Amino acid sequence: MEFRDSTAEVEFRNEVRGFLEAEYPPAMSEGRTEWGLFNASGMRGREYYDFLGGWTKKLNGRGWGAPAWPKEHGGGGLSVKEQFILSEEFAWKRAPRPGGIGHGWAGPTIMVAGTEEQKERYLPRIISGEDQWCQLFSEPGAGSDLASLQTRAIRDGDDYVVNGQKIWTSGAHRSDMGILIARTDADAPKHRGISYFLVDMKTPGISVRPLVNMLSSHEFNEVYFEDVRIPADALLGEENRGWYLAATTLDFERSGIATSVAHQLIVRDLVAWAKESVESQLVANPGLRTELAERAIEAQVEALISYRIISMQERGEIPNKESSIAKLYSSELDVRLAVTGMHLSGMFGQLENREDPRGLGGRLARFYLHSTTSPIGGGTSEIQRNIIATRGLGLPRA
Repeated sequence: MEFRDSTAEVEFRNEVRGFLEAEYPPAMSEGRTEWGLFNASGMRGREYYDFLGGWTKKLNGRGWGAPAWPKEHGGGGLSVKEQFILSEEFAWKRAPRPGGIGHGWAGPTIMVAGTEEQKERYLPRIISGEDQWCQLFSEPGAGSDLASLQTRAIRDGDDYVVNGQKIWTSGAHRSDMGILIARTDADAPKHRGISYFLVDMKTPGISVRPLVNMLSSHEFNEVYFEDVRIPADALLGEENRGWYLAATTLDFERSGIATSVAHQLIVRDLVAWAKESVESQLVANPGLRTELAERAIEAQVEALISYRIISMQERGEIPNKESSIAKLYSSELDVRLAVTGMHLSGMFGQLENREDPRGLGGRLARFYLHSTTSPIGGGTSEIQRNIIATRGLGLPRA
């Protein structure tokens, strides 16, 4: 593993830092989004979304809106190490990078399997931010075992008629398009009878119902399909081959460095706050000092795992068990950090008042609640442990 940047990488890192210093407002950088406060900048409503729109245009002007995409499709064509540097520097500055389902899933899959007409129709609108996308995969009875999905798409002339239900669909309420996998052959083995569709979320028969979480935040949704007719040209790739398309990606940087940096920032904030607000507790209870030290060490270990993954990718290797190790470690560190914050603050950690420093301006309460989702979202800790056991340690399946 080489920790030092090459000469070209030093130049690129300096370019990214210079851009952020010149273009990213300090008020946004101080928003502390890693605490689960999605917009703590002081901007509200249209002002905030106008800022994000302008920010996206600035990034697209440098090819950084979709840094892994090929240049011919409007991306940056960056190497995985350059993507890593970009992610790391943006994370230290708490700066947003366009991403999500459109950039990370829909666009790459369309590049690989789409017709020329599909590429011309969808890719420019993903890059520009005109179309927001959601992922219509999980169902009430098909989460970890996604191949058991039951949503049906039946061919009827020039259309497919879709019936079924999806759940935990992030951002469906504000999405223009969705990537949908549905069963098109009920008699085929479960992995082989699934097709992949590009769906206009305004199509009649699609209804989106909110799922409000315990943070009183509306991120997830249930999505119902009732005799929804989608045109046959919305099929991506071959019929009944959608399961394999769902795993399609480009050469993305997948080290998790942004989350690692976020955790280091949280540790830094906790230490500074503890010195200012609960110093007497730290003196009286050496265990709290030890706990903070452990979190600081763990955040550094997480960074080293990220460096290991990017080193593998730079050598052309594909991280497998390493990605699961990173996800598992990161998710559970999220929880441990939240618990440490609560140990430091005591009962004041429940305060949600942003003006009250005893609960770190409401950050501790929100972060603690938000951390409970980490071992679930993006692949549960149980699934990650199974992958590590079978693919990493060579243990037999139960």
